[in-house]
Amino acid sequence: MAAPSDEEGAVGPRCHHRSPAMLDVPFLPFCAFLGTLGLLCVAMVGTWCQHWRGGFSLDGSSRTFNWHPVLMVTGLVVLYGAAALVYRIPNTWSGPKLPWKVLHSSLALGAFVLTVLGLVAVFCFHNSQGTPNMYSLHSWMGLGTVLLFSCQWAAGFGAFLLPWAPTWLRALYKPIHVFFGSTILMLSVASCVSGINEKLFFSLKNGTMEYKLLPAEAVFANTLGLLILIFGVLVVAALARPSWKRPDSDSPDSRQ
Repeated sequence: MAAPSDEEGAVGPRCHHRSPAMLDVPFLPFCAFLGTLGLLCVAMVGTWCQHWRGGFSLDGSSRTFNWHPVLMVTGLVVLYGAAALVYRIPNTWSGPKLPWKVLHSSLALGAFVLTVLGLVAVFCFHNSQGTPNMYSLHSWMGLGTVLLFSCQWAAGFGAFLLPWAPTWLRALYKPIHVFFGSTILMLSVASCVSGINEKLFFSLKNGTMEYKLLPAEAVFANTLGLLILIFGVLVVAALARPSWKRPDSDSPDSRQ
């Protein structure tokens, strides 16, 4: 019996099969598609609240509540997803990292500000209408996501932007920061999707527009929920793809 060749070794033949061509999507066109999808989600949630839910105001009525889904989808999903993908841009793989750190933290901070404003809108609406706060699973999950988001941003700012943070602390915290970044995004998607469903159950309950009859509003909002879910899954998939990850600082590809 012939000895194993250099290509095989003791563990059997090595696999040289390339990934299917359909999976070799360039990063920038993928980002363009993802950006279009994110803008579509924002446009659809705004259209839903304007066309079917009566528009927007600051008078404490249901039109005040309508700011909540718009700000949450825009900040907690779309803008946060954009912040998560900053370090996957090939231009970030060389040169100074500080501008990209500032961009990443600024996008995340903007997402956090919009999220807080979205929470203010829903609490103002509940308080003006005498509706109890924090009684549904959606509200628990949403507030928990926001609190985790705030801890993530503060810890990331302290570890990666403050100049006196030691190198060993950054190296220790980096995988934790990356893990919770993806976790927060998926929790954000789950919170938004559950919120859409909850709003439909509360709103579509009269004899001519029951949710189970699937009126046009339900079809539109359900489609919005699916698009938000697809957006979140694609962002997480981009974060997990090895070929789109920034090379380690000590690898030959990242040396300047």
